[in-house]
Amino acid sequence: MVVAALERFIAEKGRESIALIMSTVTSNGAGGQPVSLENLRLTSQAARRHGIPFYIDACRFAENAYFIKQRESGQSGRDILDIARDMMSTCDGCTMSAKKDGLANIGGFLATRDEAVYEAAVQWGVLFEGFPTYGGMAGRDMEAVAQGLGEVVDESYLAQRTGQVAHLGAALRRAGVPIVEPPGGHAVYVDVRRFLDHMPREAFPAWALTCELYLEAGVRTVEIGGVMAGRGETGQNAFPRLELVRLAIPRRTYTDRHLDVVAAALGAIAARRRDVRGVRITYEPPFLRHFTARFAPL
Repeated sequence: MVVAALERFIAEKGRESIALIMSTVTSNGAGGQPVSLENLRLTSQAARRHGIPFYIDACRFAENAYFIKQRESGQSGRDILDIARDMMSTCDGCTMSAKKDGLANIGGFLATRDEAVYEAAVQWGVLFEGFPTYGGMAGRDMEAVAQGLGEVVDESYLAQRTGQVAHLGAALRRAGVPIVEPPGGHAVYVDVRRFLDHMPREAFPAWALTCELYLEAGVRTVEIGGVMAGRGETGQNAFPRLELVRLAIPRRTYTDRHLDVVAAALGAIAARRRDVRGVRITYEPPFLRHFTARFAPL
């Protein structure tokens, strides 16, 4: 979080129009980069000055804690779990998709220190998810989440996990594919504005690359760019600074040889990158268009 920009935003919009401040760890929209413990503390202090709740999107909290230990001054000798506790001490609550650092197939949770928020969430949960003792999850899935939250803070697991991401990043560099540096904890992000530098933003180059990669090698990826984050308040396209394709790596699933195939496929596309065709939107919903929009090639 750029705290100075946050302060300007609060001054512009007014505290009363802001429900909460949320920091995502790691930052998916910024190429999977970690958020420092110091930045979380500064963001928390700004939120408290203005009386605004501060929440963390904790989907990848353990990977973030691992990077804090690796990169942040004064943190190198600490236990991952202790760093994670310090991260959570800065916030009023968190959301968690357990399919990420819960190491589970499904499920998640909302945690809050505010009893009023909890009681309100319970009422909505009963309507849409299930009774508060299970929240719509099967008992087996709750057990899997509980087990996963214990396993995910194991440092040897995190070293292997982030090491595999680094392996893919190195393979892509050798293949001549521009990426966001350094690679994050769960994914490598292709910098599509450099990869397809001939294609205008209006042709949604990152989305076009996801299609091309699937046709080339059957590799499914996700666009983080003009489709996901490129529609302004008026409904018109307002393109974000970054145009990325996320190569997210499922945990405990693939070998390094599998990832080498991904790099080779992108290298093959790079050799003929100027032949890649853009796309146009033929249908889009009013909200969250990247989930259900439909496209046609240009």
